[in-house]
Parts: sequence; C-alpha cells; structure tokens
Amino acid sequence: MNKRDTLNKIRELGLLAVLRGPTPELTHQMVEALVDGGVLGIEITYTTPNAAEVVRRLEAEYGDQILLGMGTLTRPQQAAEAQAAGANFIVSPHLEVELARAMVDTGLAVMVGAFTPSEVVRAFRLGSDVVKLFPGSQGGPKYMKALRAPFPDIPMMPTGGVSIDNVGEWFAAGAFAVGAGGQLCPTAWALEGRFDDIKERAAAFVSVVREARSTA
Repeated sequence: MNKRDTLNKIRELGLLAVLRGPTPELTHQMVEALVDGGVLGIEITYTTPNAAEVVRRLEAEYGDQILLGMGTLTRPQQAAEAQAAGANFIVSPHLEVELARAMVDTGLAVMVGAFTPSEVVRAFRLGSDVVKLFPGSQGGPKYMKALRAPFPDIPMMPTGGVSIDNVGEWFAAGAFAVGAGGQLCPTAWALEGRFDDIKERAAAFVSVVREARSTA
C-alpha cells in the first residue's frame, strides 16, 4: 500500500488502536479481539516486547485486512526496522529532527508527535503527513481546535485522552483521525483474559467514531 492509500485509509477508518502490549502473545490476542470488534487500524508501539516481530507476525496473518503501523519510535534506526517489519505507517511521540527525517525517508505515512504551535508547524515542515497531537489529554479538543485556527491545512491526530465520551468533540474540532490506547483496549483486560470485553469495547468505539464522523 502506498503512502496516499494509507493516509486515505486512516482518514476513512478514523480510529487507530494504539497498543502497548504486555507480551507478544497477549498483544496478538488483543489485536484479534479488536479486529473482531471492527477496529482495523492497529498501531503496535515499540514499548511492546519484540514489537517488530509482533508486526511481522500480524502482517503475515492479516495482510490487507488491517492497516498496520508502528508507534513510539524514539530512535532513527527504528524507522527502517518498522518498514522492514511490514508497517504501513510510523508514529513518534515527540519531535526530533534526525528521527523525523529518518521516518520521512522511508516513504511510509508519517505521524510525528508535537504539542506546541511551534512543534506542530516544524513537524509538518519536516514532512510529517499528519501531526500527532500528544498528549491530547493535556489540551483536549478545545486546544486542538485553537491550534487548527491558524493552521487549518495541517492534519492532526490526537492521541492520549481520547475516549468514547469525547470522540465526537475531537472530530468536531477537526481531527483527521484519533488514536486510542487504554480507553479502547486496556492492558489490564488483556492480562485478565477479558478479550470478549475488548471486542465489545472495540465495537462500541467504532460505532461512536462512525457517528461522530457523520456529524462533524
């Protein structure tokens, strides 16, 4: 899948599950439950044990059934590693020039993390296709709406602080898509084997996102 197709798919889905799995096997089970619930955008973070191998396994199993990416990139060499593992998109939690350039050089869809107005603009000028607004919980939808006023042409995706209760507010504020972690797929539930609950939460999230997108 080329970059344009990936970005179009992210916009179409509107939701990326950000997974910090406790073990490779539990991460795989988390993904199974999410996909069964209708969540098809999956971001495996580098804080997941053996993250690259987890992505390879998921790519081999699901192929084009899901949109698969890697997140929490903190070192430039991880960009090429994520690409080799089969990621369609890559995400960092922060703005670092060398890292951002390595991410852009892969030709994949790139989301660089930023928070302040200056960071948002710099991330975009460095080549970030969508700027990851992180942590979204610190400013909320009103903050992103204020940021988009002077920068309406910069796509933004909030991560951190996205919940079923405020998804509508994020899209009303102009979100390109949203990234949801613990509110969508709690690690504690995976550790407790509550995969049916994860599936149910996933279905509810997808429904709310769909409704929010239709009215935004």
